[in-house]
Amino acid sequence: MSIFKAFTFDTVGSLVAEWGAARRLGDILGNWTESRSLLIVTDKFLHTGGLLDNAKASLLEAGFTLSVFDDVVADPPESVLHDCVGQARAAGVDVVLGLGGGSSMDIAKLAAVLIPSNQQLADLYGIGKVKGSRLPLVQIPTTAGTGSEVTNITILTTGETTKMGVVAQQLYADKVILDAELTLGLPPLITAATGIDAMVHAIEAYTSRHRKNPLSDALAREALRLLAGNLIAACEDGKNRLAREAMLLGATLAGQAFANAPVAAVHALAYPLGGHYHIPHGLSNALMLGPV
Repeated sequence: MSIFKAFTFDTVGSLVAEWGAARRLGDILGNWTESRSLLIVTDKFLHTGGLLDNAKASLLEAGFTLSVFDDVVADPPESVLHDCVGQARAAGVDVVLGLGGGSSMDIAKLAAVLIPSNQQLADLYGIGKVKGSRLPLVQIPTTAGTGSEVTNITILTTGETTKMGVVAQQLYADKVILDAELTLGLPPLITAATGIDAMVHAIEAYTSRHRKNPLSDALAREALRLLAGNLIAACEDGKNRLAREAMLLGATLAGQAFANAPVAAVHALAYPLGGHYHIPHGLSNALMLGPV
């Protein structure tokens, strides 16, 4: 008799963890794909603030043609996704890159699905509703929190106080690039809120009674060790390279854990709180962690 219960574990196709990787993004992606028309999904703050400059310069030098969609906002509504897809189709892109926080990466996931597809967004909500393939998808997080870079989940705002999600295997990225240098500019409040979000992912994945397995447990434990051991240091000194690298890796490991062993009560309470009062997701998780 086997001592292990049968389980499945899914994650992204490839992951690169390298300080300064964005500075040589053209080399990394140029060696990975022959496609050269790329959509960057991000927000205006990152775009106009110069955080994309090194990545864009490297991509252009490698021969990529770029279309930048920078209208992503926190808790993005469906209209943002539709605008992104429209711009991408007009530009004829064949690769999608999400570069930013969880909202940018969430929009990138569904954009990669919808750009070549005839499916309607309304038909995708729920679990396993996405049909067919998508464009190649790359994710580069600039916060250490959501873990969206390694999950198969996207959340969109569908009304004044409501959100809906899409869960599908097609939302797993083909390649994830972790460059902690991109997180150096995060202010303490955002560092704290996103860090707590990642810690809740690890805690709930580890204590989950649904689909947890030896791999998700190991990832959750290591994620919590990295996050708990470095969150205060990252908040106190945002330029602390070791703390930033540990936080980013911890958030990604927590994302891999909860993508396979889903979150529970804390998130169940945090989502409506954030939806009704437009509280940042990390902060709403922090508020609900104690009561749960």
